Amino acid sequence: MAGHGAEEHPHGADRLCEAGDRVYSRAVRRGRVPRTDAGPVPCLLELALLHPDPDDMDYLVPTSPQEVMTRLLRGVYDEVSESQRRVGSAVSAFEWYADLGRQLNALAAPAEGSAIRVLEGLSRIQAAMDEATEACTTEVLTVQPGGIRREAELTEGLHRALTLRGRGVRMRDLYTHVARHGQGLLNYLELMGDTVEARSLDEVIDRLILFDRTVAFIPANSDRTMALELRHPALVEYLVTVFERLWRLAIPLTAPLPDTGIEGISHREQSIAALLAEGHQDAVIAERLGISVRTCRAHIARLSETLGAASRTQLGVRIAQVGLDGHRRGRPASALTAPDQESPTVL
Repeated sequence: MAGHGAEEHPHGADRLCEAGDRVYSRAVRRGRVPRTDAGPVPCLLELALLHPDPDDMDYLVPTSPQEVMTRLLRGVYDEVSESQRRVGSAVSAFEWYADLGRQLNALAAPAEGSAIRVLEGLSRIQAAMDEATEACTTEVLTVQPGGIRREAELTEGLHRALTLRGRGVRMRDLYTHVARHGQGLLNYLELMGDTVEARSLDEVIDRLILFDRTVAFIPANSDRTMALELRHPALVEYLVTVFERLWRLAIPLTAPLPDTGIEGISHREQSIAALLAEGHQDAVIAERLGISVRTCRAHIARLSETLGAASRTQLGVRIAQVGLDGHRRGRPASALTAPDQESPTVL
């Protein structure tokens, strides 16, 4: 009976149910109530608000309201004390963990900041680039993959380039050969004068920007909405080495591309032929050389016509016969793929 009542009256003395309130109030006014009155509200006995009358066990007498209030206040006091103890314990634990975190950061982070920092969002990337530009005093090295540079891409980082030029910072830029055909790039180089030296290759690695050989920026995802800021000396030195080796292989934009030595075959078609010989599909070739798939296929069609190939298989044989599969001048031995020409630049 008592268990059943507890389920029906899940409350404490601080908030009696309506039936319990009526019975307890009546008991206080009359001094006692018949035991049968408390049958529907066993909570009053369980909460010790009613207890048997020692002179007549068929009646129940109430605990005085003053005693009930004292009991409630004692319970509240105990709860507050326990909460304060838990808060104090949590504060102590927080301080302990915070101290461990400070020790870890002191060991892990170099004095100049994080060795590798993930930048998410174009605004955060641009802010980090602006900060690096302000700190740069000597040299900027960049690799700009893709094809013809659009005006919007060149304008986006123009303010940084002009700031660097104003401080006498030297810049060296690597592009694909296809970028040579963009008037926007030619205008940019004319504006910058001898501050910028540019060279090109058949294909280059993914985008790379190095400031004073101390901080580097590289993409962290395919749509260029995330980047990595690298300050680890070993990583930066490795990227500088990669750049310098590509630079030695590249051809100055002021110099013409070398003749292929084969009548009717352009330098770009020679590059396409070598990639075809390696077994790459049209889309991959187009991406690596910074051209559209449509343009790539037009070049392949001209190659087939020039070499007298009636099929793709026969074209492969002809490419090998004339030596186009192994004489790609200016092409680095790199497995890295350049992104398409729609990717925005950050400098």
